[in-house]
Amino acid sequence: MLSYCASVLSRLPLKVHYFFADYLLYPLIYHIARYRREMVAKNLLNAFPEKDEAERKQIARDFYRQLCYTFVESIYGYRMSNEEMRQRVVFEGMETVNQLIDQAGGGIFMLAHMGNWEWMASIQRWLTPGVKELNVYRRLKNKSMDQLMLDIRAKRGGECVEKQRILREMIRYRAEKQPITVGLLSDQKPRPEVTRTWTTFLHQETGFLDGGEVLGKKFGYPVFYLYITRNERGSYRVQMKTLAAAPKETAESEITTNYARILEQNIHEQPALWLWTHNRWKWKRVNG
Repeated sequence: MLSYCASVLSRLPLKVHYFFADYLLYPLIYHIARYRREMVAKNLLNAFPEKDEAERKQIARDFYRQLCYTFVESIYGYRMSNEEMRQRVVFEGMETVNQLIDQAGGGIFMLAHMGNWEWMASIQRWLTPGVKELNVYRRLKNKSMDQLMLDIRAKRGGECVEKQRILREMIRYRAEKQPITVGLLSDQKPRPEVTRTWTTFLHQETGFLDGGEVLGKKFGYPVFYLYITRNERGSYRVQMKTLAAAPKETAESEITTNYARILEQNIHEQPALWLWTHNRWKWKRVNG
């Protein structure tokens, strides 16, 4: 049912979606429901102690608008043509990316909840023809919402793979000599008892998922970060940053720590683009 509704709504012009975001969705989430506003205020205070309260409140308001835009843009993207998507999300540095992927037989993309991360699956259209894109995801508890997100992501040509299956799928494609890329949202919080990489991030001791580093080293696939900035509403620029061209030659936690540093830089450049409602610092280092 949700997929059908999304299909119908996606036929509306994008400016109608933005009208809905600005005058219905934003007031509902920010002013009426006050969705996680205390969490956002706390996160911004800890991340930007050098900014005054007025600056942090402006970032918060801009963030909530961006969150609304991400939602309606994802619905609109359900039927967006590949040509329009290539105009709205421009990936820079793909010549180097494709060259390294072709040499290694695959690549790892480490992403963050920046801008419209749902549109980043459109990188499939910028890869060398024949390269298969796998996107690691966690199944949602709501089955209807889970199916909707799978349908939306599938429209861009990539394949969603649950994290429990990704290693098995990568081994299978390697045996079949099928070149692949693997996209991982790596800014989520890992449980402290299994966290191997800790670093100072936005003024706070923070644990990071190291799946991108582990997979890159295991398969010898180059690892990249998608540095996302917004040109204007509905238009994103993605600079492909190489975290490791030869991951097996890097030190332990080097790739993950470099990811944290460049993500921090990305956030400082356009702070309203990051997902501040996430309880990122819920857990602390065990025996730390």
